[in-house]
Amino acid sequence: ECVIESAKTGRSIIELAERFRPDIAFMDIQMPGINGIDAMKEIRTFSRKMVFIVVSAYDKFDYAKEAINLGVMEYLTKPINKERVIQALRRAMKKIDEDREKRSNDLMIKEKLETVIPMLENGLVYSILFQEEPEEIENYCTLLEIEQKYGYMMVIACGEEQNGKQMTNAVGASVKAQNYYPTIRGIASEFFQGVMGSVMANKIAFFIPYEEEKMEYNERIERIEKTREMVRKLRKQIDIRFRVGIGSIKPLQEQYASYSEANKALSNATTSVAHVEDVVPSSTFSDDYPIEIERQVFDYVECGNMNEMLDMAKRFFDWMEKHHSDNLMDIRLKVVELVMRAETMAFYHGGMTYSFMSRSDYLPSLLAMEDT
Repeated sequence: ECVIESAKTGRSIIELAERFRPDIAFMDIQMPGINGIDAMKEIRTFSRKMVFIVVSAYDKFDYAKEAINLGVMEYLTKPINKERVIQALRRAMKKIDEDREKRSNDLMIKEKLETVIPMLENGLVYSILFQEEPEEIENYCTLLEIEQKYGYMMVIACGEEQNGKQMTNAVGASVKAQNYYPTIRGIASEFFQGVMGSVMANKIAFFIPYEEEKMEYNERIERIEKTREMVRKLRKQIDIRFRVGIGSIKPLQEQYASYSEANKALSNATTSVAHVEDVVPSSTFSDDYPIEIERQVFDYVECGNMNEMLDMAKRFFDWMEKHHSDNLMDIRLKVVELVMRAETMAFYHGGMTYSFMSRSDYLPSLLAMEDT
């Protein structure tokens, strides 16, 4: 079906275009009142997709340049024959069909992404909370185009009312939160670029990627205030009470620790928003302690890379020998700690048979160490 309407003045053309919203508009340059160029400029403010075909007796460069800037498809100078008009119309119709097909495909892709992306985000959060293999977390980050190597976790807790540090009727609130999950997710995305998991019990885990290893004090205060604004909007939109716990910045592979901190912050505060660094004293290491070497030792134990683990362990022992050679008993105790942690980690990753008597030679071996 093809519907055609016309107008004779620049003003009436603008009003017609706003009401009629045509796909194709034949425009003359010289018209009473507002000229064709100015009319097209005005129409472009409310219709970016309309295809203009200019028909003019003026073959002037300035007019043609203005027309090009306005996205005019054809500039036809009078007199024109029927065949040129038909050809211009065919090109315009082809462009409109292509644009519509592209919009349809874009909407289809967007619709699919609206289904797939929440699944991928939930998969990433699931992998963090259940401490899956590092490769799995990295794969999810690649699919979600997350390039940051650090981040922190929020825990959004809901309930009917807040009673001190606890939320009442957690089960009922969980059901309601599940029903309003798209709304919660939408509001959270207005405040933070993050990855939200599904509702588990009465809590939702929310991972926020971050560029740097540490966050400055002023920015932390700003983010806490932003979180308070998010909570206020959630309460306004949904008839549930919300509280949020925030963990500290951690590497991607250590986000479970940040999640634990966020839960700890909730457990140790009565405010609507609690940051772990404000309510729970954080553990620190002395400046010279080789914490990164120690972490790598256990990273290699976890992935079963024996050669790299032994290399890191040697570097750690070299540090102890260099800085604490006079404290043999402390070295012995640290060896016990490292071995027991590595043994426990290896056992729970499978492939070992537990024996109560397997440690019988540990102490004699340590006590046999000589102070060198």
